[in-house]
Amino acid sequence: MFYDQEKKKAVTFSYDDGVTQDIHLIELLNKYNLKCTFNLNSELLGKKGILPHGSTKIAHYKMHPEDVKLVYEGHEVAVHTLTHPNLTKCDETEIIRQVENDRLNLSELVGYDVVGMAYPCGGTNNDDRVAEIIKNNTGVKYSRTIASNNSFDLQENLYRFNPTIYHLDFEKMMQLGRDFVELKTETPKVFYVWGHSYEMDFGADYWVKLEEFFKLISNRDDIYYGTNKEILLR
Repeated sequence: MFYDQEKKKAVTFSYDDGVTQDIHLIELLNKYNLKCTFNLNSELLGKKGILPHGSTKIAHYKMHPEDVKLVYEGHEVAVHTLTHPNLTKCDETEIIRQVENDRLNLSELVGYDVVGMAYPCGGTNNDDRVAEIIKNNTGVKYSRTIASNNSFDLQENLYRFNPTIYHLDFEKMMQLGRDFVELKTETPKVFYVWGHSYEMDFGADYWVKLEEFFKLISNRDDIYYGTNKEILLR
């Protein structure tokens, strides 16, 4: 299951959209020797946007394509489709185009074969039809949903892989983190966290809270820290 077969527990992270807040996130991940997969929309790279959040506005600036390789070095880049549509509303031809063209574009940018993916959009953003189309017609080998399951158990269907927890659920994430650190197991377990780095700008203490979780979960001798690919595809 994991690249380090001696360890039965693994931690991985997955962040979407390829925004400039990823730079600070990566600084924190590297500080604690954590690994992450970043899911990018190749046709939206370089775009600038503003997201309203209550009475404030949050920067939603996409990474420039020429910076992708350097910024995400040491982590994994994965598919998020070309332009972020809800794939359940697309026909087969468009699903293949959105996924495979994004995969090929990103592979060229980073210099290795991109094989991972996270489904774009909120709500119901995936189903069995979409998963089968991706599995049978693209080079993608796994794809993450947004349906957190609060579980560390392995899953058979890698094309509709559910994460453990959404990172803004700080209290639950910390409790799960404490449970995972204390867990003794003879079978492989995975703690999988997902989110968007721009969401850390939603609250004055959100980056602090995320770093508290990083401190808790990191640098444990019995835990393997890897990208999604390293953990799911071994």
